[in-house]
Amino acid sequence: MGFIGNQEKKEIVESYKVHDSDTGSVEVQVALLTERINHLVEHLKFHKKDHHSRRGLLILVGKRKRFLRYYSKKNPAQCLELTERLGLKQV
Repeated sequence: MGFIGNQEKKEIVESYKVHDSDTGSVEVQVALLTERINHLVEHLKFHKKDHHSRRGLLILVGKRKRFLRYYSKKNPAQCLELTERLGLKQV
């Protein structure tokens, strides 16, 4: 999973899950992607010439954007709440 440890991942899943056995809902996936993106942004502030990681960051941002676009069509109110909770811009 990259920079996210197992404990951090479990905490994110616990705080964003929709039901008890939820590990793959849109909310959880967007939260996990956001955490990975934040780690990569911090990494790239220090390692400015790491273009391989920058490409990976752009792929993750695109994937998160697609998830949010889908979720905004499926459930706009929940999407708005999720983006506010994560501190993201609106889709």
